Amino acid sequence: MLKQGTIVDATLIHAPSSTKNAQGERDPDMHQTRKGNQWYFGMKAHIGVDAQSGLVHHVAGTAGNVADVTMVDQLLHGEEVDVFGDAAFTGVHKRAEHQSRAVRWWIAMRPGQRKVLTDSADDRQIQLVETVKAKIRAKVEHPFRVIKQQFGYLKTRYRGLKKNTAQLMTLFGLANIWLARKALLAGI
Repeated sequence: MLKQGTIVDATLIHAPSSTKNAQGERDPDMHQTRKGNQWYFGMKAHIGVDAQSGLVHHVAGTAGNVADVTMVDQLLHGEEVDVFGDAAFTGVHKRAEHQSRAVRWWIAMRPGQRKVLTDSADDRQIQLVETVKAKIRAKVEHPFRVIKQQFGYLKTRYRGLKKNTAQLMTLFGLANIWLARKALLAGI
């Protein structure tokens, strides 16, 4: 089912910040991170999604303070021609682990760079390319919606990254079934 492109993204999963436990401390595997002006405590779920079907093929769980761009190598299956990502993946093509990859990187512009574009013909062309990239990248948000809204997975259930990552893999596997349910039922 895997085609020629992968979309990569990550989402924050909150962890209980309570210290009411035997050790009297928060989960040591989870970390605090800032998104915008809001602080979060928890983990990140990084996924690689097939650009054609929208199904998840790779999942990785890390502490909340791990940068998205550092996880790209673990989210690619190796047969990609195109890789899509949001502005958090800026500069991914310069990283040493991707120098030997023969892929086209389609990374979104940072909002500040896009805001300064004018109405010139060149800038309108750039805006059009950014719109097309955003339409393709929208597929990566669907599995996140399924696990957070359909399955109600808004907070981690266990202490430690290992158990929570195992649960994420199960949830994303089920999310693939949820997303492909119409195609699966049509094949019966």
